[in-house]
Amino acid sequence: GANTSAEQSGGGGAGGLRSTVTATGGGGSLESAVTLNQGTTYTITVGGGGAIAANGGNSSIQGSGLTTITSQGGGFGSGRGATAGSGGSGGGGGDYGGTKGTGTLNQGYDGANGGGGDPGGGGGGAGGVGGAPVGNTGGARGAGLAVSITGSSVTYAQGGIGGGSTTGSASDANTGKGGDSGESTSYAGGSGVVILRATQAALSTTGSPTYTTSGSYHIYKFTGSGSITY
Repeated sequence: GANTSAEQSGGGGAGGLRSTVTATGGGGSLESAVTLNQGTTYTITVGGGGAIAANGGNSSIQGSGLTTITSQGGGFGSGRGATAGSGGSGGGGGDYGGTKGTGTLNQGYDGANGGGGDPGGGGGGAGGVGGAPVGNTGGARGAGLAVSITGSSVTYAQGGIGGGSTTGSASDANTGKGGDSGESTSYAGGSGVVILRATQAALSTTGSPTYTTSGSYHIYKFTGSGSITY
């Protein structure tokens, strides 16, 4: 996810959400499962949360024989009268007519335009567009999506709240959440996460992913970049 840029700015857009299990961002269909080949090392990149006026980093899975899978970082929320960033989900436009950013197909939704006065628009999420500002209240965050790849349901990739009389809060790490913009404070977006689930355990990993099992599945949750060899 990406963050917002200034007082009364738009909310940050969420990072793109791609999944073969229970949800895919932007209203897309579930993606097809991929084959992870024995003896192959796959490079895992976990994108960082966005900074002021900068999109979040992309997250990806890359390896021989695999078409690289990339989730786009979230678009930043714009400042006064400016255009927000486009990314996995689009950032919200800042106050006084800021323009929304757009989401990426099958990853996330657009943000909302800023108001004619002070409030900023909400950032887009994986599950819905950012909310338009109402009165002095900044736009609501775009909805995230619940994913159950680990065996329990976790909501990822919510958009950020637009600046106004609303009070934002810091983003949790490894959720892909867009950063909130409060009355006078903007927050960084949440970093990304990469989760792999397979019927075979990995031979080795780097980057210290969390390893769990669910039924017959072996699950590796990367909260930082690394690699995995099957």
